[in-house]
Amino acid sequence: MSEIRVNDVVSEDGVGPVGFSKGINISSGVVTATTFVGALTGTSTNASGLTGTPNITVADISSTNIVASAATITGNLTVKGTQTVVNTEVLDVADKNIGIGTTSNASETTADGAGLTIYASTDGTNNKTLTWEKDTGCFEVNNAFKFKGVTETVATATTYTDNARTVLEMDLAAGTLFTYAQPTPNGTIGIVSFKNMPADTGVQNGTTVTCIFTQMSTDPAAGGAITLGIGNTADFTGIGTVCSVVGYEDGVAVAGISTRGLVGSGTTVTLTTTAAYKDIVSFFIHYNGGTNTTADSYNVYVTKGAADITQGHIGV
Repeated sequence: MSEIRVNDVVSEDGVGPVGFSKGINISSGVVTATTFVGALTGTSTNASGLTGTPNITVADISSTNIVASAATITGNLTVKGTQTVVNTEVLDVADKNIGIGTTSNASETTADGAGLTIYASTDGTNNKTLTWEKDTGCFEVNNAFKFKGVTETVATATTYTDNARTVLEMDLAAGTLFTYAQPTPNGTIGIVSFKNMPADTGVQNGTTVTCIFTQMSTDPAAGGAITLGIGNTADFTGIGTVCSVVGYEDGVAVAGISTRGLVGSGTTVTLTTTAAYKDIVSFFIHYNGGTNTTADSYNVYVTKGAADITQGHIGV
């Protein structure tokens, strides 16, 4: 067998690299290159001989390639294809934020159904899922959660005027626990509005909403009285007498409905008339799965829990 020994091989001009138009077959030994571009054929069974940090661009791999020993990639790795399967006992990811459903035109539609699946059956019937659902605007799970403790986001209820009546609005996309300070010296709530209530047609659901009311943030002027009926259930005035519900489906709000709140034994829900005192009022909005733009698809239940709350004399 002939043998050629050289220190370097360059092109005819003495500067550029040599091109092997007919290919090159190296049966043994070590190949070291700064850059390698081209097609690979055959089967690689051992990558232990790959040394250095070369920049390798592979145009085509025409057969199955197996790395039988440990391999370390010091640069970025881009995998293109329709499926990536990782069979490993331990998976550690340094990135603390993992992106799912990446696309150049991300939207509510492309995110719909994205999430995690835990396989618990061969046919998928018993799998456990956590997915984002466009129709309700919520993360949905198909099994119960068990929590050691729950911390809930507290949002602020806002008001606006509709036909000279004050509307207290609570956005259910922002939270289910709200605070609201009755204005001073006087203020009257005529409608309670619940915005962005998940209402996926044909699927029943319910949402509990709690609001902590503070009656007048400061004491009324000397001799001034807090008008009775502020926030109380009287016709067109007060908590729960007129409720507005704006459903949410398929990524958008649907047409709102108005309905009268259901109050136990026909009594009123009366807020305190003492300045700086607090009341806690709970609402339960039940959507029965019917047409989400009609009033008979919703019931709003109104109850008051703790009432006339003020700073006690025990403790600090």
